Amino acid sequence: MPWSYLPHTPEDRKAMLAAIGVDGVEELFADIPADLRLNRPLNLPAALSEPELTAHLAALANNNANLTEYACFLGAGAYDHYIPSVVDHVLRRSEFYTAYTQYQPEISQGYLQALWEYQSLICEITGMAVANASLYDGGTGMAEAAMMAAGATRRTELLVAKTVHPHYRTILATYAVDRGYTVGEIGYQDGQIDMAELKEKLSKETAAVLLQTPNFFGCMEDCQAIADMAHAQGTLVITAVDPICLGLLEAPGKLGADIVVGEGQSLGLPVSFGGPYLGFLATTEKLMRKMPGRIVGQTTDQEGRRGFVLTLQAREQHIRRERATSNICSNEALCALAAAVYLNTVGKEGFRKVALLACQKAHYAYKQLTTAAGCKPVFTAPFFKEFVVRLNKPVAEANKRLLQDKIIGGFDIGTYYPELAGCMLIAVTEKRTRGEIDKFSAGLGALA
Repeated sequence: MPWSYLPHTPEDRKAMLAAIGVDGVEELFADIPADLRLNRPLNLPAALSEPELTAHLAALANNNANLTEYACFLGAGAYDHYIPSVVDHVLRRSEFYTAYTQYQPEISQGYLQALWEYQSLICEITGMAVANASLYDGGTGMAEAAMMAAGATRRTELLVAKTVHPHYRTILATYAVDRGYTVGEIGYQDGQIDMAELKEKLSKETAAVLLQTPNFFGCMEDCQAIADMAHAQGTLVITAVDPICLGLLEAPGKLGADIVVGEGQSLGLPVSFGGPYLGFLATTEKLMRKMPGRIVGQTTDQEGRRGFVLTLQAREQHIRRERATSNICSNEALCALAAAVYLNTVGKEGFRKVALLACQKAHYAYKQLTTAAGCKPVFTAPFFKEFVVRLNKPVAEANKRLLQDKIIGGFDIGTYYPELAGCMLIAVTEKRTRGEIDKFSAGLGALA
């Protein structure tokens, strides 16, 4: 039968041991004291043949509620958007999926060009001047942006909106504690930043205001007003954004943001149980040299031909630790490639249509749900593709019942916001059909 791997026969093992001059595998571990060795087989099931293992894994996979069979209304940072087949086709090309970091530009021109195009696309949709070649995820991107802002302003205070994703705020606190930065939170009113509280807490000591729009509740923030207020104190503005909304809404860079970050999973990456994902970060030309990670630059060789190289790698692997902007040691090159392929595939009009469909369907779902029994609206602020409703049943109970109808319900937002116990955060993408939305609404209504 064909093998998807190359097993070693006893003869193979014997030949390899002879080649290195030992009689048995045990001799390779001679330096480990006998009392530290396990000296018994591992507590694992008996080995399976490849067909048996394939069948076993398929049976385990069937325990999952997969997104090809279930209608998903769960968002909270990871979204079930449509992924064109060409994205996966490109990613599976061996010259891409085997690559790590393009340290040798002379043999990595294709990948470097793809990453340069990714950077250019991120700049175009965010309205910023320069982007790096990606970070680990959206939360890392926000934390790195905060450290970048503190370094640029030489201030140590950060103000983050409570409407920012809870995971992002946790990562930010982790980054800040070792550097001695203080992180203050700004509360919310009607699902948006409390502007009066922000004005009160802003000072000449504040390095950056961190917000998210659409925020964790799905509501839109007034970026321009926040930026004007922050800039009056010499404070930078960091805006986390859902990239899909940028197909329809104004770019944060045109609304006063100094650094724009976000999670790029929506751009051609599957939900995939939480990763790997993609953090994007874009900023102004003035702050370019404070940016973490790496940038792919376009240049020309001695013969005038266009070429691509890694540039501005201001990280600790390349310069003295105390001068490094970050200790980020890698990037998400394959995920960044997926985002570039996605954006080029859908194009400007397709990108706008995806955003428009998600927005329209979310507002249709909101109308259906808030007129159904047992569902009440929570916020009146404008939203894009996510919104919060209050149920008259526990969210966990409602989701358990919805699964029986092959519906993955919304997120129990009371997990992170006790004041919103009994509330469900619902996401609607362009993939959801009218029938699925009506079935979801009817299911919640029936629970009432």
